[in-house]
Amino acid sequence: MNYAYTIRPAAKRPSLQGDWDGDVWGGAERLELANFLPQTPSRHARVEVKALYQEDGFFVFFKVRDKYVRSVKRNYQDQVCTDSCVEFFVEPRPGLGYFNFEINCGGTLLLYYCLRRDPAVRPVYDPLPWELGRQVILYHSMPDAVDPEIQADTEWRIEFFAPFSIFAPYVGPVTPAAGQTWRGNFYKCGGDTSHPHYQMWAPMGTVCDFHLPQYFAPIRFAPA
Repeated sequence: MNYAYTIRPAAKRPSLQGDWDGDVWGGAERLELANFLPQTPSRHARVEVKALYQEDGFFVFFKVRDKYVRSVKRNYQDQVCTDSCVEFFVEPRPGLGYFNFEINCGGTLLLYYCLRRDPAVRPVYDPLPWELGRQVILYHSMPDAVDPEIQADTEWRIEFFAPFSIFAPYVGPVTPAAGQTWRGNFYKCGGDTSHPHYQMWAPMGTVCDFHLPQYFAPIRFAPA
């Protein structure tokens, strides 16, 4: 299967209210996270993603049908990957590092700039300061904290806007985005839930590590 995703221009600005079936999102390409690491023998959530862009930034929308939902991290840059969490890793410029947007179901964000030139060496992590992180606008359908864990079937949604300007201090200007090809991957995890799981859009190796940019797939911004 050829993994590539096209982010189409939004004719109208998304409202960031979780309206998955609304007219604004109707023209967005849909993908599904249907690949799983071996560490996920049985916990297979259904995760769908859409993305759109406008001149000043892009919008990403996750819809998750899940069980064993838990969320306790509530501060910016907390390790939200241990909660019920969705993630978008994206590399705007080849070889210049990537950014990992990690958001738990309660809407807490972790956002780093990461540089990994050698797969055998751990990345260098540079947390984005709050003055940049606060520019990411988030919608979350679940409460800020979900504890105790919800074991029943549950649908939850994360929708966010990321301005292109937050990338410039690290990789230089990235606009206009129309016609560009970036690289990245979409993930779902829950490391400290009662049923840990790790799934992704574009397949990767068997190592339980999402920080492997050699497995990123093309993400194209369609012409405006």
